[in-house]
Parts: sequence; structure tokens; C-alpha cells
Amino acid sequence: MKILSVEQIREADKYTIENEPIESIDLMERAATKVFEWLYRRAPREKTIKIFCGMGNNGGDGLVVARLLNEQEIVPQVFMVRYSDRMSHDCEVNYYRLVNETKVPMFDILTEDDFPANDVVVDAIFGSGLNRPPQGVTADLIAYLNQSKAIRVAIDIPSGLFADQPSVLGFIFKADYTLTFQNPKLAFLLPENDPYVGRFEVLDIGLHPRYLEEVETNNLLTTKAMVKPILHNRTKYSHKGTYGHALLIAGSEGKTGAALLGAKACLRTGVGLLSVHLPKVAQLPLQTAIPEAMIDGDASDTCFTMFPHLDVFTAIGVGPGLGKADDTVRALKRLIQEAQVPIVMDADALNILSDNPTWLAFLPAKTILTPHPKEFERLVGKTSTSFERLEKQRELSVKNNIIVVLKGAHTTVAMPNGTIFFNTTGNPGMATAGSGDVLTGIILSLLAQRYLPEEAAVLGVYLHGLAGDLAAEEIGQEALIASDITEHLGKAYTMLRAK
Repeated sequence: MKILSVEQIREADKYTIENEPIESIDLMERAATKVFEWLYRRAPREKTIKIFCGMGNNGGDGLVVARLLNEQEIVPQVFMVRYSDRMSHDCEVNYYRLVNETKVPMFDILTEDDFPANDVVVDAIFGSGLNRPPQGVTADLIAYLNQSKAIRVAIDIPSGLFADQPSVLGFIFKADYTLTFQNPKLAFLLPENDPYVGRFEVLDIGLHPRYLEEVETNNLLTTKAMVKPILHNRTKYSHKGTYGHALLIAGSEGKTGAALLGAKACLRTGVGLLSVHLPKVAQLPLQTAIPEAMIDGDASDTCFTMFPHLDVFTAIGVGPGLGKADDTVRALKRLIQEAQVPIVMDADALNILSDNPTWLAFLPAKTILTPHPKEFERLVGKTSTSFERLEKQRELSVKNNIIVVLKGAHTTVAMPNGTIFFNTTGNPGMATAGSGDVLTGIILSLLAQRYLPEEAAVLGVYLHGLAGDLAAEEIGQEALIASDITEHLGKAYTMLRAK
């Protein structure tokens, strides 16, 4: 799904009005009807719905919702937030329809004395075109609503939130639910905005499909419909060689678990053969815990100092539990110089890379890096907002012709062409030790099975999150550990392949 800018959404509205064709007032009716339907299904009947309407088209949406609720004998209260002397045309039309056709109670918000008590609050004060923080009585009203115990619902975007740029935090309506139109806003997918967006749902309001198909954007939301066609199908006469031979270089003294987690996830994701390169101290634990994996032993007792001939492998994963010993640093440099197959790098491999930034230029094309936020910060430096961090991620990927997977809620996958994919699976239970090692194993397995690096990154992140969601459903988020993600990969594949 495409993530569109405010300007692109305006163009989509305009294109729909001109080419469907449809009047703008009727398009507003169609959009607001979707909000009404959601409220009609969800809003508790014993609570009063209070709709706060601004003077623009977002306020017009709220006025339509009020009229439609009234038609179903759910009488809301409407509060006009008069921050301007003029209404937009469509807002004004719907204002007078509500006044003339219903007996819905209507009040003006002019001063703090006009603030009401709350049951269910619907925010239709500002739309997505806002470019400065709320001020005066409007800012005070938003602060008042945020302190209430009401159920808070925002139409299209929480008032005060900027869709495409950093917002002034603290002057934004805190929604429990955000009902957005047609496409998600970029701001919804960034962590500092989570307290304001709440749970967002995308309502299809029927904007013209031709425009939505042709409009270009470098921000995309990863969905099941997008990743399902990527999946390879197994053939009747295939054998283990068909599905590749992965090399995982991982583990050091005291960090054997990272190697085990990555190896098990690699096998569960479908690789044909897996060799794990380990120091001597880690070899017996791996052979005991995962007999399906082959061991390639390092000469060192405690750390990574060498690697085998690489010509038998179809992909390489390096980093989990690796440590940063001097011999390990030298061995990683040689690996980067000699590798001729796709690589995924995580954990200490990234930390070594951040200590040696000139190595970035020598990474094989479309190498996949999988940093968490702190590892990413070590690679590119501190950033003040998630918007800035997102552009740093895009820049790192484009400049070095690599794929950068920045882990977190809505894990972002930046491609060398500048496109960023925002993942839609996963949950807070996955914020646990070893979860990243599992992701490395998943992506390594897909690379070894000859998925393109772009496919392996996007599909791997989606599968990882989906397996985590299935694990959380079964055992709860608090009890979830990294190996639970691996154990649910089979169910994740099954769910992804299902119609």
C-alpha cells in the first residue's frame, strides 16, 4: 500500500472529482459515511458522542457524521470550534444541512468556559493540511480533551499532528483510534507519534484507482497482498541443494546462544543446508541443540578469526554474538573483501562496521544490514526526530547500494533506489533478547534460497513479525521469548499462503 503525502492526497481528491466524476460535497459524504459506519458499530450506546468540528473540510466530515448518526436515532452533540471567521464551502453546506434538517444540539467553542464534559469524543477540528501548531482556545481545548477519560476518535488525522514533517509534541489530540482516509499518513508510522495516533484504521473511500495506481511514492506499507506473491513454491523433484547452502558466522565465548537462535531460525525458514562457523567453545552446544546444522570450526577457542572457502555457499550471515576481538575485526574485513554471494550483517558485525565506516564502500552490492536503533545511531550519528532518522536511513542505503533494515515497531526496510517499506506485523512482545538473531537467520535462509535481496529483506521482516504475532496470541506478549518466534514460523508460512 502506498503512503501518500498531503499534497498527493489532495491531488487524489481532485482527480477523483474530475474523473469519476463526483462533486466534492458528495465525496465528503462518502468519506464521512465510512466514519459513521465505524462509530455505529463500535461506539457504546450508553455514552454520548460529542463531535468537535473545525471550520474546514475536516469539520465538514464531522458534521456529516453527526447527521448520519442522528438518522439512526443516535443523537450526538456538535461543538463548533470557531478558530476562523469563515468555513470552507463544503463545511458550510453541511453545517446548514445539520441546522435545518435535524435537531442535533449544537454549541460554539469560543472560550474555556464552553468546554464540555466528555463521553465519546470525535476530533474533526483540523485536517491533514495543518502546517502550524494549534493556538489559543483551540490548543487549550485539545489539552482539555486529552486529560479527559473519554474514548477519543480522530477523523483522518489527530488535530495538531503534521502528516509529512515533525510535529510540535504536546499540542496534538491524543486519539485512541484514528480513522484515516484511503492511505495511511507517514506520521502514523513513527514512534514519537504513537501516543497521539493510537490504533489507526484505513478507510477506503473510493478515490480513483487510476490515480492511486499511477502516483509515485518512495514510502510503502508492507501488506500480505504485497508479500504473498514473493513466496517461492517447492517443486516435486526438488532436493536440499535446490534450497541453497547458507553460512552463518556467529557466536563467541559467552554468546553461543545468539548463534543457536540464528541457526534454528535459518533452518525453520526453509534453507536446504546450513553450515555454522563457530569458535571451539560453541561447537558442542550447537551440535547438541541443532543436529540439523553442520559445523565449520574456527581455529580459535573463543572467537571468529577465519572463514571457510566461500564458493560452496549461496548466502552468508554474520554478526550475532560475534564479539569485537582484534582477530574478529580483521576476519570480518577479509570476509567483506572476498564474499561474492549475498550477505546479511547484524549485531557485532554492524558495531565493527561503525568503527570502520570506510568499509561501507566495499560492501557487496545489496548487502543487508539489520541494525536496531542504537546500532543505527552508531552507523550514522544521532538524529533529533524519526523523520530525520528515516532520511538518514534512506541516504545510507542509496549512497552505499545496500539494504538497511531498521528494527522496531513498523520495521523499515530501505532500498538502494530510495524506497522504504514499513512493516505491518509484529508486537511489543518481540522486544526481547535474541529476536534480532532470529531475524538474521530468517533473512539468511531466504537469501540462500535465492530470493532477491530486496525480497528477502521485505519478506523476512514480514514473516518474523507474523510469527511473533502468532506466538503472542498463544502465550502472551510478556512471556514471549525469541525462540517462540522461530517455533511459529511454520504457522506464519501457512497463514501467508492461505487465501
